[in-house]
Amino acid sequence: MRLALGIRYNGQAYDGWQSQPSGRTVQDKLEAALTKFTAQPIRTLCAGRTDAGVHALMQVVHFDTTAQREPFSWMRGTNRFLPDDIAVQWAHPVPDEFHCRASALARRYVYVLSQSPVRPSLDSGRVGWSMHPLDGDAMRAAAALLIGQHDFSSFRASACQARSPVKDLRRIEITRVGNGERCRWHFEFEADAFLHHMIRNLMGSLLRVGRGDERPEWISQVLEARSRDAAAPTFSADGLYFMGPLYDAKWGLPAEATLQAGRATYDGPP
Repeated sequence: MRLALGIRYNGQAYDGWQSQPSGRTVQDKLEAALTKFTAQPIRTLCAGRTDAGVHALMQVVHFDTTAQREPFSWMRGTNRFLPDDIAVQWAHPVPDEFHCRASALARRYVYVLSQSPVRPSLDSGRVGWSMHPLDGDAMRAAAALLIGQHDFSSFRASACQARSPVKDLRRIEITRVGNGERCRWHFEFEADAFLHHMIRNLMGSLLRVGRGDERPEWISQVLEARSRDAAAPTFSADGLYFMGPLYDAKWGLPAEATLQAGRATYDGPP
């Protein structure tokens, strides 16, 4: 049987998603919990690998197993063996042809940013930070120039293993929560796929525009340069959340994971 799971986690304590010799990754913790629950080795594949410190609101994984359990048992039984900062949200049997990565039609991220003269304390590790006031209209104007299918080499990490730097960036939505010098910003991104560090590199450049250090049109020059040196430095991982992939409704996954129903804006923590 092939099973898909929706996972939520706080990435602060982990060296990213992908299994490493240290054992301090989300994949290592999840597979250890599944192995204890089923009493058989379990290996998982994920929809989108997250870096150290990056969180997930709906990571989707799949795996094959001979163990037979009810969906609610997969959720509760696996959570029994997981650390408090990782939890299975749902479990769903899927056909053998389903692949959490290859079957995804889109992927979404949100970056949560605190604008404040004082650095985060209670939210440390869960939000990014800007001590400078930001111009939302300028950032939205810059973001609009990024929409569409482009070569995003200027926003690609040197270690990126993607075969092509060309991605279809379908949506960037920037909203402000609160007024005054202390507020929150939500930056939502949706694309067919993302390059390594692409969101954090986009954030660095959008914030440069938001602070008034560059005009919105500068983002087009960065994009056309196709060089990492043209863009701003990589921004902090602290406020980055993987909102999850979106699939065709034919797979029968929960509504929040389907393309038609999954376009609601960010309403999660913090």
